[in-house]
Amino acid sequence: MLRIGLTGGIGAGKSTAAARFRELGARLVDHDELARRAVEPGSAALVDIVREFGDRVLVHGRLDRKALAAIVFNDPVALARLNGIVHPTVFAMSQAEDRKARADGVPVIVHDIPLLYETGYGDGFDMVVAIRADHAVRIKRLMDVRGMPHAEATARMAAQASDAQRASIADVVLDGNGSPEHLRAQVDELWSRVVPGKGS
Repeated sequence: MLRIGLTGGIGAGKSTAAARFRELGARLVDHDELARRAVEPGSAALVDIVREFGDRVLVHGRLDRKALAAIVFNDPVALARLNGIVHPTVFAMSQAEDRKARADGVPVIVHDIPLLYETGYGDGFDMVVAIRADHAVRIKRLMDVRGMPHAEATARMAAQASDAQRASIADVVLDGNGSPEHLRAQVDELWSRVVPGKGS
């Protein structure tokens, strides 16, 4: 089974690439989704988050993501504390997904991990694929598509690794500056090279 780690900064086009990998036949593991499951009500991770950041991050017993984001995205120390709580749980969940994929005979599994560089798990994959796009392109997408204010978009990007840092752990860097079709074509080309007989 080929294990691919897929990463890229917010607004770079990683979701487009992930969707194309899935269309081509890969099993996709969304680590943002794992992170959401990791902090469900009653989870040990949520208890630890509340212990660390207080009841202000809870609404009706559930994690208030907006409140937590407002704290951590402007405070690297707080973000590191949050990651230290959530990442080990997510890592264990991802290993369970690998075991299930192997048991199911899945030929390719793609782990969609926005913070792959930050977590230090990049060397745990057969291949790391990074999606990069220019700062201005990403800012425009976050404002136009997600409706983020400029200041929030800039803060989100600043809280993540740089393109150079992501490239330093990547085996392949795909260009996310162009249209979704352009990025999908790059994924197709990569797929045809690394998964013989699986291209389309």
